[in-house]
Amino acid sequence: MDLCHVPAAREKGWYLALMAPNVKGPNYAWLDPSRLYCHPQGLQDCVADLLQPFQGDPIDMVAGIDAMGFILGAATAAALQKGFLAIRKAGHLCVQTLAQPYTDYSGREKVMEVRTDVISPGLRILLVDQWVETGGTMRAAIQLVERLGGVVAGVAAVCIEDSEGGRWIWEHYKCAHCVPPGLQPRFNRHQFGWD
Repeated sequence: MDLCHVPAAREKGWYLALMAPNVKGPNYAWLDPSRLYCHPQGLQDCVADLLQPFQGDPIDMVAGIDAMGFILGAATAAALQKGFLAIRKAGHLCVQTLAQPYTDYSGREKVMEVRTDVISPGLRILLVDQWVETGGTMRAAIQLVERLGGVVAGVAAVCIEDSEGGRWIWEHYKCAHCVPPGLQPRFNRHQFGWD
């Protein structure tokens, strides 16, 4: 899809066609959603779709997960006129942090951290990431927020896959994602196509 083209009918998820499949092999994610961030209307509509379920909900801050969640999270925070908190991979923050180990979508053991001087008890935080595949990364972010006394106001991502971890997140938190129900099975099987 042309990065300047805006379709006449902009149904939920129209911008998903802007994403690009993996052409580099198994060491990379199966799909790269970042191209949709280059399309001005696509990015705006993606953020609007993510925020729709949270209309009227109290949200004090948006937190994005390292690294691609920073782009979507910052755009979401700007749309809400709220502050943005970066939840980082360990070793990148030069301030006091709280750390949480987790297993990412590829099965690698990692650690993420968040600064301890921002989240106060009761602060309502919308967690944003680009993609939730197995749920391990998002669950670690949830644990960090809650260990500091914050409240997870919701979880938003371009896609939340129907994995064990994805289902756990849907069952325990208010969620939003951009994939229409008819396309969800394709995304769960990592199949890219619009026919």
